Amino acid sequence: MNENEISKVVFESGLKIHRKLGIGLYEAVYEECLVYELKRKG
Repeated sequence: MNENEISKVVFESGLKIHRKLGIGLYEAVYEECLVYELKRKG
């Protein structure tokens, strides 16, 4: 996987989380969700 592919996965995962949870949560919550999503995607 090259840098562009990794960036795409991270960006799309972050966008998915933002769309589901919205704004206003603590950064730690978003971080945990991102870790979960990235682990799911391998």
